[in-house]
Amino acid sequence: MRAEPLRKKKKVDPKKDQAARDRLKKRIRRLEKANQELIPIEDFITPVRFLDKARQRPQVELSFEESERRALLLKKWSLYKQQEHEMERNAIRSMLEAQQEALQELQLTSPELHAEAIKRDPSLFPFEREGPDYTPPVSNYQPPEGRYHDITKVYTQVEFKR
Repeated sequence: MRAEPLRKKKKVDPKKDQAARDRLKKRIRRLEKANQELIPIEDFITPVRFLDKARQRPQVELSFEESERRALLLKKWSLYKQQEHEMERNAIRSMLEAQQEALQELQLTSPELHAEAIKRDPSLFPFEREGPDYTPPVSNYQPPEGRYHDITKVYTQVEFKR
């Protein structure tokens, strides 16, 4: 039962309390009136000092052996990728040939099943297209003659005095 003694509540002058509330309401109204514009984030803007051409790294001089090694490696890589591409094309071609052969056999055995087999299945590959609506041109349309309206926003920081 060791508790601190209760503190007396300070007696606040109601006029001072009301004045503080009024000041706060006035500041809120002033803040609402001043339309605060968002300030752009500086991280997305590249500083001018980084755009200087003198800041570019110097070109590294490679030895003859290193440049030859890199060239040979690049040739080997391109040959590998070419062979990989050809193998993929051959696999697709053989699958398509087998499919065509199976469809021809099906045509000979059962024309009804062949007709069902070549019919498109919309649930297999769902395709929805939303594109431009083609409308005839407006006959009396006058294109603008190159006038330029500058709508660049100027950001200002509004500070309130306390």
